[in-house]
Amino acid sequence: MTDAADYWATSITNIEPGVIRLRGYPVEELIGSVSFPQLIWLMVRGDLPTPGQAALLEQTLIAGVDHGPQAPSIAVARMAASCGLALNNAIASGVNLLGDVHGGAGQQCLALLYDVRATVDGGASEEEAAREVVASYKARKAYVPGFGHRFHPRDPRRDPLIGALQQAVADGTVDGRHLKVALALEQALDPIPMNVDGATATIYAELGLPPELARGLFVVSRTVGLLAHAYEQQQEGTRIKGPIPKGIIPTYTGHPPRSVQAQ
Repeated sequence: MTDAADYWATSITNIEPGVIRLRGYPVEELIGSVSFPQLIWLMVRGDLPTPGQAALLEQTLIAGVDHGPQAPSIAVARMAASCGLALNNAIASGVNLLGDVHGGAGQQCLALLYDVRATVDGGASEEEAAREVVASYKARKAYVPGFGHRFHPRDPRRDPLIGALQQAVADGTVDGRHLKVALALEQALDPIPMNVDGATATIYAELGLPPELARGLFVVSRTVGLLAHAYEQQQEGTRIKGPIPKGIIPTYTGHPPRSVQAQ
């Protein structure tokens, strides 16, 4: 029995008949006492956040909720819904598109911020470390994760997130060490501004979150948008909605028409 009980041992949830405790807190006390961002923090970090930490997390979750059908994850969720899939299947279809290219920049940027901060802690200035990193990406003709946007000349989510973080530094919620690195990278990339992935990654760095959680939290956030779009698509009633309107025929680039009989 002990082996069986230890098989799914967890420090997160304690379930017994009539009892549900999350990280030691009775769920009946959490209900009505904490916000959803506070609960997310509790579940992944092990304890309740300060009000300032919870406020920063909440703002990153709001920022990542949706980007319209221009986002492949949203488009796929809508296509799945139009094919008769239930909401959970449509949401899962969209989530499964959130990989390294679409959905992974926040995690990549967070890892980069930690690396640059380590270089600075080793004796370099933020500006020197940022210039060196940007030069290495340019030499490889690679994108610096968290900067620039394929759709927005300046991501409208950048300023409120960075502004909130700057206020949190002033309030003593975070120390601002990683914010300095992010702003130095932005300066080195000028005129390419930080995007939402860079801004959320900077907040997560200041909160001390590991890179893997950056993507996980983005998935939690984007799931709300996937739900809304999939549900709207269900109400629309269009069946089997493809990636382009059915009146548009994709350009064919293959072999010219030919006949088997002519061979």
